[in-house]
Amino acid sequence: MLKQLIDYSLANRFLIIVAVTLMAGLGIRSALHLPIDAVPDLTNTQVTVITSAGSLPPIEVERQVTYPIEWAMAGLPDVQEVRSISKLGLSVITIVFTEGTDVYFANQQVNQRLPKASASLPAGYGPPILGPMTTALGEILQFEVRSDTRSPMELRTLLEWEVAPKLRQVDGVTEINVMGGFYKSFEVQPDPDELMNQDLTLEELYSRIEAANANTGGGYVIHHDEQRFIRGEALLTDVNDLKNIVLRRSDVGSPLLLSDVADVAITALPRQGAVSRDGRGEAVTGMVMMRIGENSRDVVNRAKARIAEVQSTLPRDVSL
Repeated sequence: MLKQLIDYSLANRFLIIVAVTLMAGLGIRSALHLPIDAVPDLTNTQVTVITSAGSLPPIEVERQVTYPIEWAMAGLPDVQEVRSISKLGLSVITIVFTEGTDVYFANQQVNQRLPKASASLPAGYGPPILGPMTTALGEILQFEVRSDTRSPMELRTLLEWEVAPKLRQVDGVTEINVMGGFYKSFEVQPDPDELMNQDLTLEELYSRIEAANANTGGGYVIHHDEQRFIRGEALLTDVNDLKNIVLRRSDVGSPLLLSDVADVAITALPRQGAVSRDGRGEAVTGMVMMRIGENSRDVVNRAKARIAEVQSTLPRDVSL
């Protein structure tokens, strides 16, 4: 058999050369376009449902949030397993489908049940949302936002609002996980004695602040044959805007302002963890998550190119 193959190859040299050249070309093309990863991703088809539960303790999160959502997902086709984790203020449910189920079909089926799941939750919690279409092996690139002059809160704010949104636009990227630093917030600390003196409740104080933080529209007017739009701009942008919120007006004196009954300051929300790097102390980092089925090499190259573009738009004292 082997002798016949050799004789055939020698007798048809041109055909063999063409066949070998074609196979070599296909091999090179496959090597250039083959999806490459550090380790094979053998994760089965999974869909994650994430629900915020305020400040509920884990046992109440499981009872009031996790259980109702799990019941709402009952009866989905091709479901193999449903597992969940209930943490402080957070419910994470993972729905595992049978091997070979299309991931987009699975997401569609779960997404159709979300309105039903949301309706079964107590008021003030949720709504449940789908987690990113990625796996545990989708963490393909980690980067740090560094500055010698800015605080971790400032770096976290830059990462949340300037860097992460632009990286999410990269083809093949499904999410940017932000870690480290402090989440910026405006804190209002009412003075109980002043509230009693002014006959104000915490609920009234909250509603006044909420009502003052909104832009509105008033249609338009015709002025010199031109259409002029009417806008009411009242979005709160800094501490002074908060301090100057009018809680009550008086016909005989100055209006009662928020600063008269409360202290207002920029503070950080409580956190449960931190990030450090190379023994230098606190760090602010981002993790690029790859969409299921993408080529990690190509996505990493595109993400690095976008990081270089974003770097040129940041302040000079901030580096990625």
